[in-house]
Amino acid sequence: MYTVLIIDDSASMRRILKDMINSIDEFEVIGTAVDAYDAREKIKQYEPDMVTIDINMPKMDGVTFLRNLMRLHPMPAVVVSGESVRGNDIFDDGAVGFIEKIEAGETMDSFQARIKDTLLNLTFLLKRYTLKKPKALKPVKKVQNSDISYKVHPDEVLKSHPATFPGSKVIAIGSSTGGVESLLRVFKKLPGGLPPIVITQHIPYGFSNSFAHRLNDSSEVNVCEAKDGMTLERGHAYLAPGNMHLTIEKQGSKEYKTKLLDTVKVSQHKPSVDILFRSVNNSCGGGAMAVMMTGMGDDGSIAMKEIYDNKAYTVAQNEESCVVFGMPAKAIQAGAVKDIVHLDDIAQYIIEFSSGKRK
Repeated sequence: MYTVLIIDDSASMRRILKDMINSIDEFEVIGTAVDAYDAREKIKQYEPDMVTIDINMPKMDGVTFLRNLMRLHPMPAVVVSGESVRGNDIFDDGAVGFIEKIEAGETMDSFQARIKDTLLNLTFLLKRYTLKKPKALKPVKKVQNSDISYKVHPDEVLKSHPATFPGSKVIAIGSSTGGVESLLRVFKKLPGGLPPIVITQHIPYGFSNSFAHRLNDSSEVNVCEAKDGMTLERGHAYLAPGNMHLTIEKQGSKEYKTKLLDTVKVSQHKPSVDILFRSVNNSCGGGAMAVMMTGMGDDGSIAMKEIYDNKAYTVAQNEESCVVFGMPAKAIQAGAVKDIVHLDDIAQYIIEFSSGKRK
């Protein structure tokens, strides 16, 4: 059984595609998304075997999303669109299939037959792709007699033991929806030689390594996907893998090393900003800088308050420059933020913290 995520801004088309794809024995629709940003979150949540993409969508058109998907996380994608003239072009952009939406005068049976024929012809490719995929995470457990998902608190994975004395400087960044492009804008302005930077960006498995390379190519900072046991170095940044929590631990009197945790989702995410920020507070306390950037939800606000209370320096991206003002807003509401700054100023604040001008 191959799982499919449908991405289409039309509720009626999502319903039609869902019913038709579910009627094929080898396929199951695991979720639907209304636009590219919704799709990013759903891909992280469901880890589908394949996506269908509409071309005309709000916020980000389907072709742009397809190109980003193929660059950051290549996976089987079928374009389902009424724009037949784009049918050949989308294969150059990385799609493995094209289905023209139902035509005037065409019967539903004919449309369904075209969908079935296209998808069944892709099963050989899907088999190869799914063999390389990690096993899907177990669903988040439900509270008894409730439809509300149980939200794992950071305490269940990493206890809070704030560092008593400030350690050597570390910069920790947390972001989610809109964070990929926002981080690129920040890193383009960062010089080399800064204190170590650790990053948790909510990102699906397979995206993180490619994204780390993009950051590295766009910055004087040496950026890599974090691996277990790496010693943090000045002028380097470490991005959490898309399926692991990134933490740091103190090593000797001044150094830190990475430790990856393969546990449950925390604050509904894996990697979790709360887990990264808490580990930073446990290891270097007041010697840290924590930056909360654009993102949906409240991941990171618990541990950012702990960092703030431990006299570390904290910054949140302002509402004007956020794609989604969720995570920064929650951190601000928690009283965890010293300065609220525009996206284009974050790099300068990092530089000034590194030189001792901001505390």
